[in-house]
Amino acid sequence: MTENAVSEIERMVVTRVFDAPRELVWKAWTDPKYVMQWWGPKGFTAPSCKMDFRVGGKFLCCMRAPDGQEFWTGGEYHEIVPYEKIVSSMYFSDAEGNKVEPARYGIDHEAIDGAHDVTLFEDLGNGQTKLTYIGNEPMESAKNSGQVEGWNQILDKFATVLAELAQTK
Repeated sequence: MTENAVSEIERMVVTRVFDAPRELVWKAWTDPKYVMQWWGPKGFTAPSCKMDFRVGGKFLCCMRAPDGQEFWTGGEYHEIVPYEKIVSSMYFSDAEGNKVEPARYGIDHEAIDGAHDVTLFEDLGNGQTKLTYIGNEPMESAKNSGQVEGWNQILDKFATVLAELAQTK
């Protein structure tokens, strides 16, 4: 698919404003010890998260469902603009980081060919930061599959981690 065709498809976008400075939001998003506290929707835990946070670096996170089922996600960083933007690929994987089909986890997944996930960090001033997550899924299928709801729950957990982190500063 060409880049123009990718931009013509409405992609999943989830946005949230946090009462925290951009540097703190960035830290909570990019440090695996914090990612393990918010990765996954409500009721899920993240028992493992490894991140080689650099362009070309890879990440591997495990999300554990309340019933104990584990879902592994791997990916690679393609662009990093400190405190502003992260462009990455993300895919379902096994515990070693090898890409697997989403069906292995019983998931129907529709990704946009050639699209990467983009996370934007915008300093709004007054200690507030706007985080925008743009997924590689079409918005309509992301709504229907529960991904939009899942990302909103993730950002709820992220807000809690961020508030706790802000108190320790």
